[in-house]
Amino acid sequence: MLDLLVMVGVFLYNLPIIPIYVDDVIAAIGLVVVSVVLCGPYLLRRRYPIAVLGVILAAACVQLMLGAPILAADAMLLFAVYNVATRYLWWVSLAGTVVTLAWLLVAVVPRLGADFIDVGQLGVLIVVTLWVWTWGTLVRIRRQYIAGLRERAEQAERERETNARIAVADERERIAREIHDIVSHSLSVVVVMSDGAAAKVYTEPDRAKTAILGVRDTGRTALAEMRRMLGVLRDDEPGSRAPQPGVAQLGDLVAQSRTAGMPVTFTLDGETVPLPQGVELAVYRVVQEALTNARKHAGPGLTRVDVALTYRPDKVEVRVCDDGRGPTAGVQPDSGGHGLVGMRERVAAHEGTLTAGPGTGGGFEVVAVLPREVEGV
Repeated sequence: MLDLLVMVGVFLYNLPIIPIYVDDVIAAIGLVVVSVVLCGPYLLRRRYPIAVLGVILAAACVQLMLGAPILAADAMLLFAVYNVATRYLWWVSLAGTVVTLAWLLVAVVPRLGADFIDVGQLGVLIVVTLWVWTWGTLVRIRRQYIAGLRERAEQAERERETNARIAVADERERIAREIHDIVSHSLSVVVVMSDGAAAKVYTEPDRAKTAILGVRDTGRTALAEMRRMLGVLRDDEPGSRAPQPGVAQLGDLVAQSRTAGMPVTFTLDGETVPLPQGVELAVYRVVQEALTNARKHAGPGLTRVDVALTYRPDKVEVRVCDDGRGPTAGVQPDSGGHGLVGMRERVAAHEGTLTAGPGTGGGFEVVAVLPREVEGV
């Protein structure tokens, strides 16, 4: 609409001036047609900037042949030069500007002394043409700058979205690892104790009752841990600030396994010192998962499981070894599941190392070594 208003306004302003230049009706009609060609193509300036400038220049050359050196409609040349300058590199738009100035000189210079236009006015026209080109070039540079800012903002937004998705994926992986450690251990204890209770319910009802009570306590403990873990995701939930299990709860974990019928011993070596909360949770989960794996895979020959926690000057080592059938019976380290993978990820997250494989005296052994002070903690 704006381009249409400019085109119609210039044409209507130019129309009454045409008779000043020519007395011949045919020439006047020709200048009217030229004026239409000077103004009409402007409607296509956004799609064909250079072509529009070329057509207007060609019409201006025809106007010279009809005896009219300069018309008011020639102002469309300035609009066309500005349009090209806003859309093309400076050397492209400068070429169009130079051709326009050449046309201006050809039209005006031969008539400088004929009471038509003086040198000062010619200089003003040249300066205005160069100013229009400069203005269009600056507009193009500003548009490119704004487009660059918009692109960088969009790229930053995409990076934020990507980082958010990565953070969500990491959080899901962490939650999955926690759920695996809690549910896998607790359910394995529940299954073992339930089997024992079912086998002794008629012959030894007291032992069956004790096993059922152990199932109840294990279930409550698992529910409490699940509630504590999920509470971290809801800051307004009661207990969301409850501490995660750590080294202090290893005794209860070992006692729970003993209640389930697994012969476990626990030894503590070195001076006990406070550890970062993440390291304590990693130690607890490694022992929990190692006991779960021993219960699942050690086989009927299992007679002993040793859990040892050793404090060293700069590290803490946790070792869980059993005398069961070991990985040679078909269960190889990292052969499937999420247990060993989860343990490795936990330990690696705290700059530690984990080894898992056949023990020196048979069976299976898991050894995790973690720094007592993790960088950034």
